[in-house]
Amino acid sequence: MFFRSALIAISVLFPASLSHAAWKPVEREKTYAVYGKTGAELYESIGENGPKLGPTRAIAYTDFKLTWRRDYRPQADGSCKLVSATPKLIITYKLPKPASRLSAATKRRWAMFIDGIRTHEKVHGEQIIDMVRKIEAVSIGFSHADDPKCKKIYGELKKHLSRLSLEQRAKSRDFDRDEMSNGGNVHQLILELVNG
Repeated sequence: MFFRSALIAISVLFPASLSHAAWKPVEREKTYAVYGKTGAELYESIGENGPKLGPTRAIAYTDFKLTWRRDYRPQADGSCKLVSATPKLIITYKLPKPASRLSAATKRRWAMFIDGIRTHEKVHGEQIIDMVRKIEAVSIGFSHADDPKCKKIYGELKKHLSRLSLEQRAKSRDFDRDEMSNGGNVHQLILELVNG
């Protein structure tokens, strides 16, 4: 099904003792062109021009880039402690955009469709932000014994990061499955766009 939405996840890490207000994600939208005069033609164009994710094409997708500035400190007892970690999170929503002017009726249907798709993708964005906050919570203060040169700590921390990344991916898949099943929100948006 080419209307399947997707999320590309990259596992990484972050802290709890810093306030959530200390960092904010950057959110941006990118578009790709779709062609047609009717809702059905626009949807067909999405199937032909939408972002390719594996064997299928998506209506829209949410991607992110997450990097960290971390401060690992050797401790007097020979352990290593992660004393601070600051994330830089950039979330990108890729959405379709008609390449030409639409009739008033099609324009109204398209506006309802794209608003619903944008809302759907924003949930994926919130899931990513939630993952980063959870990573934040397990990271600050994380320590590893017998690591005076702070060489082993990341390998141990990475186990937590992988778990949190897998949890986020599962939530994303479950959300997409519900939204795109018969009668789900995205399914309804497609029907309203195509059938008017």
